[in-house]
Amino acid sequence: MHHGKKLAGWIAAAALAGLTAATPVLAQTTLKMAYALSETSHYGAGAAAFAKALESSEPNFKIQQFPNSQLGGEREVIEGLQLGTIDLAIVSTGATLNFVPQTGVFDIPFLFRDLAHARKVLDGKIGQDMLAEFPKRGLVALAWGEQGFRHLTNNVRAVKEPADIKGLKIRTTENPIHIAAFKQLGVLATPMAWPEVATALQQGTIDGQENPLSVLVSVKIWQLQKYLSLTAHVYGPALILMSPSVYNGLPDADKAKFKDAALAGAQAMRQFVDKIETDGVETLKANGMQVNTVDHAAFVKAVEPVYPQYYKQFGKDLVESIRNTQ
Repeated sequence: MHHGKKLAGWIAAAALAGLTAATPVLAQTTLKMAYALSETSHYGAGAAAFAKALESSEPNFKIQQFPNSQLGGEREVIEGLQLGTIDLAIVSTGATLNFVPQTGVFDIPFLFRDLAHARKVLDGKIGQDMLAEFPKRGLVALAWGEQGFRHLTNNVRAVKEPADIKGLKIRTTENPIHIAAFKQLGVLATPMAWPEVATALQQGTIDGQENPLSVLVSVKIWQLQKYLSLTAHVYGPALILMSPSVYNGLPDADKAKFKDAALAGAQAMRQFVDKIETDGVETLKANGMQVNTVDHAAFVKAVEPVYPQYYKQFGKDLVESIRNTQ
């Protein structure tokens, strides 16, 4: 009798040991995370922080990163999330316009005073309500990340006030929200795919371009441009998205862990942007660029006539409530 009890105990203990040892191995799920830039970019910093936070809170998940558009352009990646062929992604709002058009409101030039203002809006009710729109389009938006402000570079002159920008040929993205404001400022806005920009600048077919500092530093813009004006004309958010086919199947506790990991990723992106706003300017100066600040209030006033167009597109209440966030 005594032996039988002992044996039963051993079997139970062995079974238990086998169970705990085997579970993580069996259940470990590898998730694919896609983004367009390199691992050393602000997106890379966000992806690394996301992976680290998730894997430490939920060891059953492993994140496999696919940087440098390895899984396709941003639009294809978003479609991959909808189909469930891609699990996670960090994307720009330029790509979400076709899916959740309201996200375009953040692209309005001279809408945000500074980074603190933009972050407050995204972290508050306006930004959180916008995240809640994504499931209607077959996507889960976990958190708002960041690219920072876009600034202007050119080879003709230092741009300090609206009059200085008139007549410059500037490469813009194909974003109609940006183009409307540039046209109002008298810029010859030239939409062009990024790979063609370097040649166009070298040949002088365009005078300048605009991008966040993180991009300007990574492409060594000083080899092509003389003046950097800190116009901070457009704020670029980013989004950490997830495929509903993975997210909806998770227990609530795991859903919360993914949200927390996304917030860690967003925080890492913001820290990267804060650092590059200082270091990036220093790098561009050290490489011979002339850097200047601008009369921000004068630019805000100069684009005011375009605002009714934005009100029509996004609703005056929304635009005004963003502007008036303190």
